[in-house]
Amino acid sequence: MGLLRTAVRTAVVAGIAIRVHERVAARQQGRWAESTVAPPLPVEARSGVLLQLKELGGLRDDGILTDAEFEAEKARILQGA
Repeated sequence: MGLLRTAVRTAVVAGIAIRVHERVAARQQGRWAESTVAPPLPVEARSGVLLQLKELGGLRDDGILTDAEFEAEKARILQGA
């Protein structure tokens, strides 16, 4: 009877440990996800960035910029935003 009781107790403790681990991992993942989300830009900043990107696209469409130059400038504009 002692061996059966020990096995049941071990199974219960292991089950509880797994549930606690899953909850802690989910909470930590949620906190990490919240901390990596950038806050939205103000409307004025977004409209300025959009205007710059439209002008940049126009330069590319007119053949003034190559695709590589366009991508480099787009990345620079988006990093500054």
